[in-house]
Amino acid sequence: MRFTRYCRSLLSTPAMAVERYTKSHQSGADIAMVDLEDSVPPTRKEEARRLAEEFFALPSTKLARSAVRINTLSGPDGLRDLIAIARYRVKPDLVLIPMTESPRDIEIAAGALGADCPETEFLAVVETPLGIENAPAVAAAGHRLRGLVFGSADYAFAVGARLSWEALAHARARVVNSARAAGVEAMDAPFFEVTDLDGLRREAGLARDFGFSGKIAVHPRQLELINATFSPDEELLARARRVVAAGLENGRSVTVVDGVMVGMPFFEASQRLIEQFDPPRPGGPHDPQHHAPTDTPNHTTEK
Repeated sequence: MRFTRYCRSLLSTPAMAVERYTKSHQSGADIAMVDLEDSVPPTRKEEARRLAEEFFALPSTKLARSAVRINTLSGPDGLRDLIAIARYRVKPDLVLIPMTESPRDIEIAAGALGADCPETEFLAVVETPLGIENAPAVAAAGHRLRGLVFGSADYAFAVGARLSWEALAHARARVVNSARAAGVEAMDAPFFEVTDLDGLRREAGLARDFGFSGKIAVHPRQLELINATFSPDEELLARARRVVAAGLENGRSVTVVDGVMVGMPFFEASQRLIEQFDPPRPGGPHDPQHHAPTDTPNHTTEK
């Protein structure tokens, strides 16, 4: 299982809801996002762009990333959003591009932000039939693209499908496979039943098992469960420590841990898990240097 702190969870706040900006940053979401798209009426888009600038000037938690969802680039509001963002005093960490259907959407966003936002990265929302078909090309659109986001509602409405896990399994699998083939992250769509935590637990678990990196939250009350689902538990971390230790003891050759044969992919995945969620204390029991042999030159420490 692959876990990452980059995008386990994303919480969206309407640009017009200025009173919720601070709570969004302190919510515990890996990505705190201000929305310029669906939550803003067409007549208030310009006002929303002005208000959203303050979202990025507020203090955030150390690990949280700030983001903005722009309007679709097939219309003028998306381009106006990008022009406004380029002029913000504090730049967003991420820009979500809705209705992405080709690498050209990423190129347009990168060109519009230009040198004004050199550190800003992109998440492409794939939520149309054409977007699903072109997901492999979108996922490989460039180094500033950090992941694909599946938009279940728009996709289901477009193809006439039910908004259920089973009905959308093929589209989800294509998003995950396209993202992983390109070496980027994949985020699952929201679970829209805000009070149904059992339903959220089931769907988040399915998304994790499918290979998604995280899931969008539609309400702060969903965040704790989502973050827990897309984080390793203590049992998994303990096993990862044993796998890393066994790899170091055996020069990363194939060995057996807990009755399971493990090799290089297991060693590397376990090391990544520890680095993100259980960083070793210097000299501690799962510090690589603690286990590294000193008398066998063929034994190597994991990077």
